[in-house]
Amino acid sequence: MRIRSVDTVALKIPFSDLYDGPRAKRRGWTEFDTLLVRIETEGGLVGWGEAFAYGCASAVQAMIRDTVAPLVAGQDVTDVAAFTLKLQQDLHIWGRYGITIFAISGVDIALWDLSAKAAGKNLATHLGGRAREQIDAYASLVRYGGAEPIAAMTKRAVAEGFRDIKLHEIAYEPIAAARAAIGPDIRLTTDVNCAWSLAEAEAMLPKMKALDLYWVEEPTFPPEDYETHKALSRFGVALSAGENACTAVEFARLSAVLTFPQPSVTKVGGVSEFIKVTQHAASLNRKVMPHSPYFGPGYWATLQLAAHLPAIGLFEYMYVEPDAYCGRDIPLPKDGRIAIPDTPGIGFEPDEETLRRYRVA
Repeated sequence: MRIRSVDTVALKIPFSDLYDGPRAKRRGWTEFDTLLVRIETEGGLVGWGEAFAYGCASAVQAMIRDTVAPLVAGQDVTDVAAFTLKLQQDLHIWGRYGITIFAISGVDIALWDLSAKAAGKNLATHLGGRAREQIDAYASLVRYGGAEPIAAMTKRAVAEGFRDIKLHEIAYEPIAAARAAIGPDIRLTTDVNCAWSLAEAEAMLPKMKALDLYWVEEPTFPPEDYETHKALSRFGVALSAGENACTAVEFARLSAVLTFPQPSVTKVGGVSEFIKVTQHAASLNRKVMPHSPYFGPGYWATLQLAAHLPAIGLFEYMYVEPDAYCGRDIPLPKDGRIAIPDTPGIGFEPDEETLRRYRVA
């Protein structure tokens, strides 16, 4: 397939965190930055991807426009994984990770969408077959910072059918409040986002063990200090990380020491690197818990990868309500499970009205 053009669409979509009660402090995160990648072939076929863009959309958009797109337009792409690996090599002077790999991730997803559409298959089937038709999702809550909203929101998620819940809390009281609210039969995790010092992690992990947390995510900084994470495993709590790791090279180190690797398809290098990460994790008997707190093509691509790769354990569903979804007919959880589309490509088709209304000039 010969590529005619590579374009981007930047969106800023407000969302509600679903809680209307009293708060200890004002909300911080209120909008999704979404960067769509649109690739069209000379035959008129269109593929869609998504590059990670939270807080960095303009930088990633510029990287695609000025540096990546000129290397893609005009090329005849027959082997997507080989092509985007060559992009990594050609662009390594600008850094292996961060903005560069975010941009490549979006392009890789769009190219795989095109490849599957050209074959007339959904991506999972195009990659070699479907291992499942639906997947359990966990409700991934934003950080509320207080026991009262956490208790209310975890109860709400359980009432909607979720059997797994992830917090983004770093203090003991709201985490304990969640456990008290939902009881012992619902699996509970928390994402610390690297907020604890080593001493704080050593003090908190026994408490997390007592609360029977399924895993604790990125307990300390830096997240790539895997030897510290390995040492912290002595407390008997499963540890996870990976949303900030890029390429299978980095994950080869991560998967060796952590219970649950967490690649993000919009960050890790796209579908191509995600597959390598998951296959390596499976060889170590690790379950992969993808990072997917977005609702664009990254969401859809992650579902297709979950359909194809049995080593994926749960799907992360961001438990919020966007003002609008950028894709038509998005498959949302019902009773804690998501049915995986079987339409051609990743299944994403844009909602043109949403793109018009929320597009960033």
